[in-house]
Amino acid sequence: MNSPARCYFDHNATTAVAPEVVEAMLPFLREYWGNPSSSYTFGRQLAGPLGEARARVAALINADPREIIFTSGGTESNNAAIHSALATQPGKRHIVTTAVEHSATIKFVQLLQKQGYAVTFLPVSPDGALDLDQVEQALRPDTAIASVMWANNETGLLFPVQEIAARCRRRGVLFHTDAVQVAGKLPIDAQALEADFLSLSAHKLHAPKGIGLLYLKRGVKYQPYIVGGGQERGRRGGTENVANIVAFGRAAELARANLAQAETRVRALRDRLEAGLLRQIPETVRNGAREPRLPNTSNLAFAGVEAEGILLLLDQAGICASSGSACTTGSLEPSHVLTAMGCSAARARGSIRFSLGIANTAAEVDYALERLPGIIARLRALTPA
Repeated sequence: MNSPARCYFDHNATTAVAPEVVEAMLPFLREYWGNPSSSYTFGRQLAGPLGEARARVAALINADPREIIFTSGGTESNNAAIHSALATQPGKRHIVTTAVEHSATIKFVQLLQKQGYAVTFLPVSPDGALDLDQVEQALRPDTAIASVMWANNETGLLFPVQEIAARCRRRGVLFHTDAVQVAGKLPIDAQALEADFLSLSAHKLHAPKGIGLLYLKRGVKYQPYIVGGGQERGRRGGTENVANIVAFGRAAELARANLAQAETRVRALRDRLEAGLLRQIPETVRNGAREPRLPNTSNLAFAGVEAEGILLLLDQAGICASSGSACTTGSLEPSHVLTAMGCSAARARGSIRFSLGIANTAAEVDYALERLPGIIARLRALTPA
């Protein structure tokens, strides 16, 4: 088979900016570059486009536009939600989260631990599942917030966040979910979910990096994480990133339009790749349960080899994949997600994540199925028994 120019199977790390998104943002880089907070027309005229973009991203998650706070991305949104819960409830100094959260949450709460806050890290089962009873048992009178991701960025496994939100609500505990990996892949209904906070990052759905949102449920007290001017109705200081906000709005429209394709065609391609690799390569297993899972994500462990070597040879073949979160690339430690699931260090270090997107084709999947078995065999032949 002829080699494609590039097979990109790392959409959980980032996505290409869609041409329609580039077109939407260009006028706000070339012509309408004023400061929205200015008193003159050249700046004030940006209020309309900002409002339209806010309405579009709100529609993606079925929220009121007034519940949207634009941020720099998922990391800031996660930090801001936890910070606000603690700041608005000074008598509560306990946080509940999971052992498999993104580093944006894990490292922030670890910092808070050093400052005297108490943190409970909920364990997961070998297939990556979370025990709902353990979640409820972890909630205490002094719990300020529970932060549980909706979909794991490494395995794609889904947590029952609607039920967790309901249990937190009954106990009077604020609930936040990191939904960064869900947007554009599965429907999000903030009204039905009834979380107090929800985080998204635009570069996961074909918009530029550096823009995200924090959904803040109406009526929930909020203390700004970034303090400055009165932007975002006083909830996030800093001059609005107009071009990127407009881009986010256009990307949200496209994501809604492409949602059915993400849930069907992309799922079929993912299943074809995963089934083919499991069938063709001995001693290969999937990390985590088959379902419930994001339709685009597959995390596979290849016995007897290191992910670093696999990724190097895949790169030479024009195939982009990853060994886990892009935010921890370069770390010599095995994935904290796979370790929490009970995987040995050797299995974790031999695991590769493939995350597909709507631009992927059957020809790309077939090319990967053609090349990867030989790569694993070559590496195993070089590895001492």
